[in-house]
Amino acid sequence: MSHEPGRTEVFSLAEFVKEASFDQIGPEALEQLKIRVLDTLGVAIGALDAQPLVSIRELLSDLDADRPLGGTAVSLIGGGTASLDRAAFYNGALSRYLDFMDSYIGEGETNHPSDNLGAVLGAAESVQGSGKEFLTALAVAYQVHVRLSDVAPVRAKGFDHTTQGAYAAAAAVAKALRLPAEQIGNAIAISGTANNALRVTRTGNLSHWKGLAYPNTAKEGAFAALLAARGITGPEEVFEGNKGFKDSIAGAFEIDWGSEGLDAVLKTIVKKHNAEIHSQSALDAALDIRAQDGFNVHAVQSVRLRTFDVAYAIIGGGEEGSKHHIRTKEEADHSLPYMIAVALLDGWVTPEQYAPERIVADDVQDLLAKVSVAPDPELTAAFPAKLPAELEVVLANGTRFSASRDDYEGFFTHPLTWERARAKFDHLAAPFASEDLRERIAHTVHRLEEHAVSDLTALLREVSRVRDRELAHA
Repeated sequence: MSHEPGRTEVFSLAEFVKEASFDQIGPEALEQLKIRVLDTLGVAIGALDAQPLVSIRELLSDLDADRPLGGTAVSLIGGGTASLDRAAFYNGALSRYLDFMDSYIGEGETNHPSDNLGAVLGAAESVQGSGKEFLTALAVAYQVHVRLSDVAPVRAKGFDHTTQGAYAAAAAVAKALRLPAEQIGNAIAISGTANNALRVTRTGNLSHWKGLAYPNTAKEGAFAALLAARGITGPEEVFEGNKGFKDSIAGAFEIDWGSEGLDAVLKTIVKKHNAEIHSQSALDAALDIRAQDGFNVHAVQSVRLRTFDVAYAIIGGGEEGSKHHIRTKEEADHSLPYMIAVALLDGWVTPEQYAPERIVADDVQDLLAKVSVAPDPELTAAFPAKLPAELEVVLANGTRFSASRDDYEGFFTHPLTWERARAKFDHLAAPFASEDLRERIAHTVHRLEEHAVSDLTALLREVSRVRDRELAHA
């Protein structure tokens, strides 16, 4: 890419990325960014023994078996190293698999900016970066991902939310690698041109790819940055050009990158329940009903949920497919009927509720068949400023129980505190890390601007890949 500064939109974005600095991150945004780091690492550690992740780890070992890694190898959570792009995929897959990570909810798009963390962490480690550099690059990822989702949603056009992430991942990795503006622009252009994924990833019968689509995007974004660092160029009019992103997919939009800050993390939210993000308030309502006097889950005749149209479309049985035939973890955590049923039965929704034997158990299968979901225009009008849900449960004797919620702890109206983030981290990481190791990881994250990135990645390599039942119950 050879041009005058400001000639194309991708170069304007690249200038924003190049000029971004740690000092632009305000105190509240910095605290929430660290909470996202701790939360994402806890979710990643909690997935270490999930079978798809075990298979991916074995694949990485096979791919690197006959090729000693050079100086660019970076850490894998749970031990070992890999090339930057492969580490971005594996560490990103860990943080994505449980579907317990953060989210951003816009008018027409929902995404998960923490999906960028694995790639950015590896890139920062590869150049012996500081904690400040890592946090700045991660803040860039959040800003680019959120803002493109605001102005250029693509879900309704059949494309996945990873599409905007292709720009965010490449921008943030290039920032962490300390590339000059022109190479940053090339990295973004390559990644954005090449990675326009289909929404079928999240419709119909869901596969493992639901949790691996963004790790793949992060991998490709990292590889695009490595290509750009070697002088490879990309389409300089990726946004505005003939058959570019605007012309082919997104339609017209404008962002003045010169006026952007690094506070988009404040618009993101953290999951309280291990469930798709649009279900969080409905699950709180289910737990409210479960706690009411006289409620008997074994006498339930019907469960009716009224909610906003996006929740109905994605996880309620609307345009993205029926949510009553549930047999896998990927289907269960995107099914409001399943999640409400298991919340009423078990009293919580954590990774344990997605064990294969729990998913197919008669009690939850019978109850989810009694759950109906319908969109409501009034509740839809309140979204996305709120996540409204109105739940009614009727028992066989005619007794009715009801509850309604429109936000939850972790929503931007009720931000998660460090203490609550630490409790979630400990719950997820306990089977794989001792109390002392968890304390050292959390302390390093909370003071990350005073550390080198390698201080954190060294601790992450100490985490066990094998679940320790004694540690989990210590």
